[in-house]
Amino acid sequence: MKQTLLQFAQYNLWANKLMVDTVLKLTSEQTDMVITSSFDTIRKTVLHCRAADYIWLQRLQLAEQPLWVGGEVDKPIDEVCRHWLQVGEALLQFVEKQFDDNALEHVLQYYDLQKTSHKMPVYKVLLHVFNHATYHRGQLVTMLRQAGETKIPRLDFIVFANKK
Repeated sequence: MKQTLLQFAQYNLWANKLMVDTVLKLTSEQTDMVITSSFDTIRKTVLHCRAADYIWLQRLQLAEQPLWVGGEVDKPIDEVCRHWLQVGEALLQFVEKQFDDNALEHVLQYYDLQKTSHKMPVYKVLLHVFNHATYHRGQLVTMLRQAGETKIPRLDFIVFANKK
């Protein structure tokens, strides 16, 4: 299980880097163009991805009061992207530091944003984090096309796996 999660953590960081490289080449008009999706701009979608990854990282690190940073809509996109990549690195390091599969089966208790308590094994939390990021990167690809971007990176896991 640890090896599989390591691959997903590595893939997640790789795909996020490609997405960040693409987003940082956009004009502010493109990042703030209103596009129908889960979040109505590329900026807000990136902000959500970073915030979601960050709150899960904090929960995995057993932070007593994890901070939701999804409301930082005025933060410069390059700062958001830089932090998103730092969080991806930290998620990878978190998986690397797990001693064995037993550590990944540890049940994590956490509170959602509505302060409701939940319990879930660490490996399921990590699978959720990586799957959630993939979902929103897919949305970003579509949003990038609608914003006029033509150089869209291929983010499929198989592309990542074939590079190794």
